[in-house]
Amino acid sequence: MAIDPREKIVLFIDGANLYATSKAIGTDIDYRRLLTEFQSKAYMLRAYYYTALVEDQEYSSIRPLIDWLDYNGYTVVTKAAKEFTDATGRRKVKGNMDIELAVDALEMASHFDHMVLFSGDGDFTALVAALQRKGKRVTVVSTLTTSTPMISDDLRRQADFFWMWQTSPRQWGALLSPIRIVTLP
Repeated sequence: MAIDPREKIVLFIDGANLYATSKAIGTDIDYRRLLTEFQSKAYMLRAYYYTALVEDQEYSSIRPLIDWLDYNGYTVVTKAAKEFTDATGRRKVKGNMDIELAVDALEMASHFDHMVLFSGDGDFTALVAALQRKGKRVTVVSTLTTSTPMISDDLRRQADFFWMWQTSPRQWGALLSPIRIVTLP
């Protein structure tokens, strides 16, 4: 594994991206096992989970997950999703957490050695590069096994390490084991 046990690590989870990836490869995530796995690899400072919430709904299907994460070792960062009607009259919901994740990662940079980013969003390529300039190592976790890759090629190339999330009954829910570690030159 690409994590040195002497390192201080931090997990940054793009909730919407991780959810889309897990559904695309047909697996669920065992968040308790995910946390335990990384705690056993190195000194884990924090595990952040970012997601947008639709506030005016009477019931949100993500609310039980958010509450569980919040009570079980994750730092949950949320904001209200924006609702709008597009040009065709369809109701749309937009809730991008990229800026919040990037700002938190840069603010935390002096406290960690290695960031593990659960996202394939190419918008994070500049963040990864900025952290590397500060001497930080960055691992990106996503997948290429879907018909449309869930990771930006630029992000994959920028990362120090790319962990391929594959469909396996033993992955983080399916955990990420066995994980194929792809170390890029």
